[in-house]
Amino acid sequence: MREPLRQRTAGVIVALAIVLLGMLDGCAVGPDFVPPPPPGVTTYTAGTLRDTLSPGLGEAEQRLLLRQQLSADWWELFHSPDLTEAVRQAIAGNQTLAVAVATLAQAQDALAQARAAFYPQINFGAGVSRQQPSSSNPRGTSTAPFSVFSLGPSASYVPDVFGGTRRHVEQEAALAESQKYELAAAYLTLTGNVVVQAINIAGTRFQIAAAEEIVSNDEQNLGLVRTKYDAGKAAETDVLIAESQLANDKAQLPPLRQQLSAARHALSILLGKFPAEWSAPDFDLGELNLPGDLPLSLPSELVHQRPDILAAEANLHAASAAIGVATAQLYPSITLSASAGQEAISAATLFGSSATVWSLAAGLTAPIFEGGALAAQWQGAVAAFDGSLAAYRQTVLLAFGQVADILDALAHDADLVADQRHALDVANASLELQRLSYSAGKSDVLALLDSQRLDQQARLGYARAQTQRYQDTTQLFVAIGGRWWDASLGPLAPASEDTPPA
Repeated sequence: MREPLRQRTAGVIVALAIVLLGMLDGCAVGPDFVPPPPPGVTTYTAGTLRDTLSPGLGEAEQRLLLRQQLSADWWELFHSPDLTEAVRQAIAGNQTLAVAVATLAQAQDALAQARAAFYPQINFGAGVSRQQPSSSNPRGTSTAPFSVFSLGPSASYVPDVFGGTRRHVEQEAALAESQKYELAAAYLTLTGNVVVQAINIAGTRFQIAAAEEIVSNDEQNLGLVRTKYDAGKAAETDVLIAESQLANDKAQLPPLRQQLSAARHALSILLGKFPAEWSAPDFDLGELNLPGDLPLSLPSELVHQRPDILAAEANLHAASAAIGVATAQLYPSITLSASAGQEAISAATLFGSSATVWSLAAGLTAPIFEGGALAAQWQGAVAAFDGSLAAYRQTVLLAFGQVADILDALAHDADLVADQRHALDVANASLELQRLSYSAGKSDVLALLDSQRLDQQARLGYARAQTQRYQDTTQLFVAIGGRWWDASLGPLAPASEDTPPA
């Protein structure tokens, strides 16, 4: 009766120890993470923000709308089916995005691995060993070698008394969250780059058309000069000057065509396709709708929408949890273990009742002297947190600076388009008058070519200004977050319908 009583007593002691450890398991050393507050600024720029960007002269008007939400598929605002299809293919085939998805999956697996420490580790073992007893056995028993057979389960558990495991899980969860935001940033960058390259194609084709029209004007001018030369009213030098102008303007076309090829190739790479197997559509700037309504988030909301800011905040959270991990290393750790099974010196008696063995054990390890390693580890974690905080603040500053730059650029784009359109209209009228004047013999060829150069500069300048206005509109949509949390990409499941993840 005494042996069963001892077994029950040992079981009660172990149970009480587990309950006590469970009560201690409620605290976690180290700081509890508190997200940084949003910046106190209420505007993006120091000057007054123009709500309406109206170039006039028949050019499209744009309006900045505070607090209005941007659509998730914001590229559809350009009303181009070819552009929408290109973005869809890029999301499906881009390799950089695939790397980000795989990296997120790896981070989530690391989190699952960290969470496993909350549970006991249970194993099953079986073995056989050959033993040789000492030859100086005082009882004079046989010293012949014999075999020992054993099998049975074993379990071990490290109670999270000071929260080191919880802080480690918190750290891995924050790192996984950071990777999710990195994926969102890759998604946002990809969609923005696809639209940018499509506009590059359209804008370059616009410039090529303008350059070809300039060449056509040169050919008309050369025809006028030759007609006067044949009639004896112009010198041969006038013909040579006109031919030189034509040759110089033709030389502008090869670089523009190379620029167009590069944009087409860049777009195919974004879609995950070889340039030889996929050709970009002939995007036309005149067929791309310039979005008139430009949603603009409040500065206090931007920090909850930009994935780069959210990733920096998640990294800051991970650095905070790392301080808790380092702090827990300064405290004792407790290990509980148990095993049960069968052990015998012959296989025939292995499963007999007399072969049953079990054990319960508890151990405690406390750091006494580590040569300053643990203290240095803690101080390093604090320094890493300070660095992450500075990196977060720098990311916020850069994001606000980017939005401010784009808002000013859009205002300047509207002014530039208006000026270039006016310059083009004046240059066109001046060129027509100079042609008439030259045909009537009232001006020389140099005046005609000067007028043509002004027309050429105005025509190309107008094409570039129009393209830049489309580009900066795209950059604004990307800079304010592009509403990535409503994306149809699987790993980027939204937290809610209307609210980005906090």
